[in-house]
Amino acid sequence: MPPISGAVAPVGAGEWSVGSVGGLGNGVPGVGTSGASGSFGGMLTNAISTLEGTQATATNAAQQLATGHATDPTQAVTAVENASLEMNLASQIRTKLDDDFTNIFQTQA
Repeated sequence: MPPISGAVAPVGAGEWSVGSVGGLGNGVPGVGTSGASGSFGGMLTNAISTLEGTQATATNAAQQLATGHATDPTQAVTAVENASLEMNLASQIRTKLDDDFTNIFQTQA
């Protein structure tokens, strides 16, 4: 893990926000937008909310560490590493879904 550089500006929580997915799946059977835990849209919304929360926690922990307000540096490092792992997992899932959709559309042509 690279050291924290003072040249890097603090990252605000808004920079990690991906916006609303409220319109996801309108009119598509099996894809709900009500946020119900059983629907794909609800599951995706919950996962993105969890990811945003983890990123905000990591940002806060890194800022406290950089300003000297953190009492335990290992908690800050752990929060940043958890956020990094969660972002990598989300990226891999997105890539896998994109590859699968591409494969499905190619087989239909």
